[in-house]
Amino acid sequence: MPLTSKKFSGVSLLASAIAIVTTARTQLNRRTRQIKRLVFDEGLGALTDKIRTKLSDAIRPKTFMWHVFPSDILQADLSKPQHQTIPVINDGQPIELNWIVGPAGPGSGGHTTIYRTLKHLQAAGYHNRVYFYDPFGGDGQYYQDLARSYYGLTCEIQDIRHGMKDAHGVIATCWPTAYAAFNASCSGKRFYFIQDYEPYFYPVGTNSALAETTYRMGFHGLTAGRWLSEKLTREFGMDTDWFPFGCDTTRYRFDANSQRSGVAFYARAGTPRRAVEIGLLALELFSKRQPDVELHLFGQRMGSLPFKFTNHGLVSPDKLNQIYNRSFAGLSLSLTNVSLVPHEMLACGCMPVVNEADHNRIVLDNAYVRYAALLPHALAETLEAIVTMPNFGSAAQRAADSVKSTSWDIAGAAVDTAIRNAIIAETARSRSRRAFPISISS
Repeated sequence: MPLTSKKFSGVSLLASAIAIVTTARTQLNRRTRQIKRLVFDEGLGALTDKIRTKLSDAIRPKTFMWHVFPSDILQADLSKPQHQTIPVINDGQPIELNWIVGPAGPGSGGHTTIYRTLKHLQAAGYHNRVYFYDPFGGDGQYYQDLARSYYGLTCEIQDIRHGMKDAHGVIATCWPTAYAAFNASCSGKRFYFIQDYEPYFYPVGTNSALAETTYRMGFHGLTAGRWLSEKLTREFGMDTDWFPFGCDTTRYRFDANSQRSGVAFYARAGTPRRAVEIGLLALELFSKRQPDVELHLFGQRMGSLPFKFTNHGLVSPDKLNQIYNRSFAGLSLSLTNVSLVPHEMLACGCMPVVNEADHNRIVLDNAYVRYAALLPHALAETLEAIVTMPNFGSAAQRAADSVKSTSWDIAGAAVDTAIRNAIIAETARSRSRRAFPISISS
């Protein structure tokens, strides 16, 4: 009996070993065929991209990445909203604002708009303070130096972990900072500088839910464009004011002597809401219809693609101005609030092709923007119609003229008016509730 058991045990082990080797051989053959097909169809660059992606997935932490301090989420009990006092604005006293901002590297479009608005208010007599909110543990001194050297800030900059001074207004600038604004004990009416609908930045899950919650915190919204204002008021009952998109026409300007020969595309694959993949499919179709038209891709360095293109990567505004002035049209897609790119294209006489959507039409409101369904064929056809347009030069000049009055000063003035009116209205309500309204001590 023991001998029989050993015999069967040996057979079983041999069978298991054979099964393991067979499975390994099958998987090796499968992977080999897969690699050969990938290299043959898409080139060696596609293989290296796939390897890098697999390696980054392997080393990426498998824990949840918090964009906000968990302690701030726990502290923010929306069923018990804090009732901050709103200081009165005394004659001759500047309005004091605390801006809560996430640190950013150079070239951030969102931070450029925040700091541009802040500097406009400072020129209008406001006293601003910036408080960095950084749950990622970055080097605060580096970001402070960058805010001054790159973005041109001259105001006080502090770490929010040290607390905030009393102010007339406290402004959250992205959804994680809204939790800090809600929890802060300092005085000041709560504002929310909103440039996009941030729950759309994530798959349905924790981050999207946490972002959506911030629209229920009772802040006064200052939104980039009318679409956001209407959406937040309609869906969350937010009090909002909106400011129009501006355009830096000193930096982006029409060059009548420039020879146009291309199409530009803002291709930043790391930003899903810009639908880069659909745009690349549209350019693949377009390149077959118009093979002599240059294709300029900017925003990030791109890998190999099935069509010829100039790989500009991340470029300076001056370089971008040159690209736009060499292009008949520019592809700028957005699945959420529109970006600044279409206005900048227009200023250079480059006709933007934008996906058909209310959030794009309502904000842009420009006769020289071309809209198309978010489908490769529709986008390619619209690009081709612009490139083959007769008398393009005169149309390009009119497109540039259409945004000459689109100034960031107008946007800044709208924010100034909204903040002043909201604070005055809030202090009037506070005055009716107390005999002695508070003020900020000097």
